[in-house]
Amino acid sequence: MANNRPVHLGTARELLDVLIRAGLIAVLVLFCFDIFKPFLNLMLWAVILAITLYPLSQRLGGWLGGRPRWAAVVLVIIGLACLIGPLSLLGASVADTVQQGITGFEDQRIEIPPPPANVRDWPLIGAPLYGIWAHASSDLSWAATQVAPHLKGLSKTLLTQLAGIGSGILMFLVALVVAGLIMAKGATGQRAAVAIATRVAGPQRGEQLAALCTATIRAVAQGVVGIAFIQMLLVGVALVIMGVPAAGVLALLVLLLGITQLPVLLITLPVAIYVLAHDGVSASTVIFVIWILLAGLADNVLKPMLLGRGVAVPMPVVLIGALGGMLTNGIIGLFIGPVVLAVGYELFMSWVAQPLAVDSPAEEPAPDPPGTSGSTMD
Repeated sequence: MANNRPVHLGTARELLDVLIRAGLIAVLVLFCFDIFKPFLNLMLWAVILAITLYPLSQRLGGWLGGRPRWAAVVLVIIGLACLIGPLSLLGASVADTVQQGITGFEDQRIEIPPPPANVRDWPLIGAPLYGIWAHASSDLSWAATQVAPHLKGLSKTLLTQLAGIGSGILMFLVALVVAGLIMAKGATGQRAAVAIATRVAGPQRGEQLAALCTATIRAVAQGVVGIAFIQMLLVGVALVIMGVPAAGVLALLVLLLGITQLPVLLITLPVAIYVLAHDGVSASTVIFVIWILLAGLADNVLKPMLLGRGVAVPMPVVLIGALGGMLTNGIIGLFIGPVVLAVGYELFMSWVAQPLAVDSPAEEPAPDPPGTSGSTMD
């Protein structure tokens, strides 16, 4: 018994050393995460953009004579030039709508403008539409006083999220610049991703895991979020130029419908009817209506171009990611949420699909060589 005591003491000391090391590592990880947390959304979106745009950057680098760094710089400059103007217009529109909405809910006042007289002359739907519109514009005050207090908390939460559109746009543009820096070191980043995945999943599945994450990010970012973002820009800029009320909020609804794969015509068709009723039929209104209706159908052309039809992630996962991302991280979460949740879903399903390790049967003892007996005695 006395001889066993040093062995037990050594084992306990080794276990204590392991626990102390694990505790110190956990404390270090928590401190690092706490420091990195303010930049988490920015870096996530930058990595998503870098992975999504990297094939385009490689192609552009080939056109520039094999210069990947210059290709990343050119791509970032083109992206900033194309996005700063439209996003600024939409951000200003959302800010005005939020300010008016907060004032309206604080005063419990919701106003709907009366319908134009020419609505009554429309065939089939003119008279009923005019009556409903006129009744809503004149008798909605009692509904506002009854319903507004119950929706006040929810509305303020939603308006608070929308109020962060300015910081979300700024983060979007900064993430694009950071993505350019990542793309300039694309080969190094790819090797690091494979090394990390190999360390996590083992040498047999590491490269496969990295390829799965890359394919999922590109599929969702291009085929879902990218198409919805393009539709938002096409529709939103037209709404702002035409002076449609709450143009920025309507553009965000277009983005949400595009991400959830619902028809954008649910927004563009009523807006077209409103503009024709309010401004009448003219060259500008006809061009506007044609533009937003075509923009609402643009996903049918963009999906084959951006390989969106290859997305295998179920739409409920994308929807939950979009809504949850927006509620937790604001406007930028509307882009990050679907991609991150889709990657998590694909990794989980890949893990579930792995065959279970079957224990091999116990090995039978090898038979004795010929001419020998099992006994050790002569």
